[in-house]
Amino acid sequence: MNKLLLSTGRDDWETPEYLFKMLHEDYHFTLDPCASAENAKCRKYYTKEQDGLLQDWTGETVFCNPPYSRKRKDNPGQEAWIRKCAEEARKPGTIVVALLPARTDTKAFHRYIYKKAKKVEFLQGRIKFVGATENAPFPSMVVEF
Repeated sequence: MNKLLLSTGRDDWETPEYLFKMLHEDYHFTLDPCASAENAKCRKYYTKEQDGLLQDWTGETVFCNPPYSRKRKDNPGQEAWIRKCAEEARKPGTIVVALLPARTDTKAFHRYIYKKAKKVEFLQGRIKFVGATENAPFPSMVVEF
């Protein structure tokens, strides 16, 4: 198992460019709500300080690669991001596509994705996030809300 992605304390693993480009060709994203100036995938983005969870995404086509960690004192956790994706996608003219760990046994998966998302695509193999020395220790999925 790749302990690097589990134990570094990092929550800002950047999406590989090839994967983003493939998705961008289909969706033409306008907003990256989980970014930094260094890893933003869209011209419009929100940083940790701007807190994409508190922003309105109405009318945007959103690419969301949220923090994968569990809720803790300084982090609302992945479930908060998944819930936000599902809620924002209900707004007129808003499409949300999220890159997530394929954890089909979680409460968040069953509350917000399973039989609720517009589309779920399980990716073959394991992603090697930008800056990582090894592939992720978990499978990934792309969810269109």
